[in-house]
Amino acid sequence: MTEVSKTTSPASDERRIYITFKMGDELFAIDVQYVREVIDLSPIARVPTAPAYLRGVVNVRGKAVPVVDLRRKFNLPDVPPTVNTRILILDLCVDGEPHVIGGLADSVHDVIELGTKDLAPPPRLAATWRSEVITGLAEHNGDFIMLLDVQRVFEFDDLTAVEVPEDMDELAAAPASETTEQQADAG
Repeated sequence: MTEVSKTTSPASDERRIYITFKMGDELFAIDVQYVREVIDLSPIARVPTAPAYLRGVVNVRGKAVPVVDLRRKFNLPDVPPTVNTRILILDLCVDGEPHVIGGLADSVHDVIELGTKDLAPPPRLAATWRSEVITGLAEHNGDFIMLLDVQRVFEFDDLTAVEVPEDMDELAAAPASETTEQQADAG
């Protein structure tokens, strides 16, 4: 009987901390271990020949950080940025090398703690979302949250082929490009 108690004890419920964000009406979460910071939307300089979901690069303390538009990555329609639009700055490891990348989200919400007992497996049929990037579902305060495998969402197979300047000085020396504000004004 003590063996059963051990397997069902709260200690066996591995807890993790997640940050939640929205794209459209859907609520998503990623493990905070990957999140360096969340920044307000700032001008994004376009990168020629980049895939459509790579919006460009943003200046984060003098470093050019590539920004992936999560709406485009998930084939959602573009919407104009709002006062709630944020960029999640993430530390990821790709092919054994550290990379910093930004993820553009409609809004960022809460930091929450979830245990393995709070999670359900991802749905097999995910018509709207790429099911291979969803690691699970959780319910928190009456909302369903899709937990994302951030490493899979930000796979660099086509991002690594894009030449992104190391720092903003290199970017400033490049030919002028549209910023996020110019793109919003034109739309």
